[in-house]
Amino acid sequence: MPMPGYVEVVIKLPLDRTFQYKITGKESFPPELGKRVKVPFRNYQKTGYIVALEDAPQVESPREVIDVIDEQPVLSRELIALAGWIRDNYFCSMGEAIEAMLPGTIRRGKMTMRSRIKEEPRDVASSRPHTPNTEQASVLREIRKCLAKGAHEVFLLHGITGSGKTEIYLQAMEDVLSMGKSGVMLVPEISLTPQTVERFVSRFGDKVAVLHSRMLESARFEEWERIKKGEARVVVGPRSAIFSPIKDPGLFIVDEEHEPSYKQEDAPRYHARDVAIERGRLSGAPVILGSATPSLESYYMAMNGKCKLVELTQRIKEQELPRIKIVDMRMDFDTRVGKTVISKVMSDVLQKDVHDRKQALIFLNRRGFSTFVLCPGCGGSVKCRKCDSPMVYHAEKGELICHYCNTRIVPPTKCPSCGKDELSYKGTGTQKVEKELRRIIPEARIARMDSDTMAKRGAHDRLLGDFKEHKIDVIVGTQMIAKGLDFPKVTMVGVVSADANLNLPDFRSGERTFDLITQVAGRAGRGDMGGEVVVQTFTPEHYAIAFSAKHDYHGFYAREMESRRELMLPPVVHIAKIMVRARKEEKAEKAAGDISCMIRRKMPDVDMLGPAPAPMLKLRGYYRWNILLRGESREDLTRKLREVFAGTRKKTDVIVSVDIDPMSL
Repeated sequence: MPMPGYVEVVIKLPLDRTFQYKITGKESFPPELGKRVKVPFRNYQKTGYIVALEDAPQVESPREVIDVIDEQPVLSRELIALAGWIRDNYFCSMGEAIEAMLPGTIRRGKMTMRSRIKEEPRDVASSRPHTPNTEQASVLREIRKCLAKGAHEVFLLHGITGSGKTEIYLQAMEDVLSMGKSGVMLVPEISLTPQTVERFVSRFGDKVAVLHSRMLESARFEEWERIKKGEARVVVGPRSAIFSPIKDPGLFIVDEEHEPSYKQEDAPRYHARDVAIERGRLSGAPVILGSATPSLESYYMAMNGKCKLVELTQRIKEQELPRIKIVDMRMDFDTRVGKTVISKVMSDVLQKDVHDRKQALIFLNRRGFSTFVLCPGCGGSVKCRKCDSPMVYHAEKGELICHYCNTRIVPPTKCPSCGKDELSYKGTGTQKVEKELRRIIPEARIARMDSDTMAKRGAHDRLLGDFKEHKIDVIVGTQMIAKGLDFPKVTMVGVVSADANLNLPDFRSGERTFDLITQVAGRAGRGDMGGEVVVQTFTPEHYAIAFSAKHDYHGFYAREMESRRELMLPPVVHIAKIMVRARKEEKAEKAAGDISCMIRRKMPDVDMLGPAPAPMLKLRGYYRWNILLRGESREDLTRKLREVFAGTRKKTDVIVSVDIDPMSL
């Protein structure tokens, strides 16, 4: 086959185009799709990716390739096509999409990297498949029909907590491996990776590879190479694992598919669930989306026939769902002497559990000790200089910390606004809950699981290992403990502040509240000892809390969809959020106004909201204004916005970003 004379190359730039270069024949390796090349770009050398081969020049006097870096391609045709789909659906460049797919070593143009620190081999006892119950067997039959046909189909596996979804994943993956194919298992949080990896390694041994951002870069590269060579056929990891270079893709699984952490916050702002569906389509492989609380987007898709709904309505071994007790904190405060963050009901249940040698999880989605510092004189709070957000007091470090930009200051002795020295520490974080629990149950062994305590590499594994061996009685944690954890001795789960999310200015706040309560409640009663959940709230009448108390997803879905249809919000429509940022508020406001006028001129029929200040106006030193566009098609919104911004010059003092289907407004 004759060598092509020219290559189309993608470079990581926010430009929606490729660049053509000439092949000289002197390169280290022959050019192929998916290989990296060194090319001249302006006055620099850049690493690019070959996405097309050409016999004739498309531009006048193309420059020559400096070298072809790879003997074998680093990107398959399928991944190149997937990068194109991400570009078309998430308003990014092809280069940005490709770079998101590759480990840092590859992005920097290196060819090899070896780890000096060898990871200890995973000492996991092997396990055998369990005999599925009637519901599990029915779901597996549907999936196996699809696998046998070698067809792409999307399954929404709606299974209540503890219903055995993971066993379905394992048995489906076993079928895929027996066919000589490979699969990817996505989990939403790095904290869930150790338990999931243990389950998969116990079944598939060294065929399992793990990819996540907390790994040493060298170790991550070695795992990536094992996957690419076909030595590892099962990949477990958070959202970026969807780009694993697996050989012969046969199955993609997205566990806890409702989780917002599957959405990438920086460009390219893709959603791993939707990328998994598209990769399954490109490779002709089935996709399983699993959750006890499916996202409204996925359930809406199932209700409209765009994916197949399969359900598990019973826990394995016919265990009962835990009883959920709602505690109205308004009444608790009125009837108790001394207001504490732990209600009498929760305190009594905890004390009994610890006395009976059982375990408990206490959930509060706010870290720190006090969540704001209030001045009783003027009513103001101590806010971050860079963000429009109250600073949180962390007792262990004796600091006020901004949870958005990580600014840290010594707590002031006087109010920054009025100068009075009567500052009051208010609100509750995980540190305060931990301190209160140590007072209530001093004999208990208590640990805290939040981003403060889990910062060190391996901290998740160690804490969960100690909990599994019952060296810990109670874990106090944020959303890290709300999903995926399976410990048979956990008979009690407490939710300290169920309404925390309901007060946020976000159309998904009700959905997130329902999801979190349902998911964290599902950690209880997975053994033979039953379970009980205590939910503390100041708004027990809110439908998100009321439906979660009844484990009623269908009732919640119907009620929430009424609001979404009435307000024309996802999943009824797709949304594009254009965010304009500047150091000075007037510049952000003016730029947002100019962009909205340009949109009106070039997209006269578009449904536009704004411009308006973002719910949090100032963040990390930038003032932010939003423009929202609504449309029936994500791809159509992206295409039209490209036309709007085509040819516009970037301002050095204004940053404009576009987020398609954002998780928050």
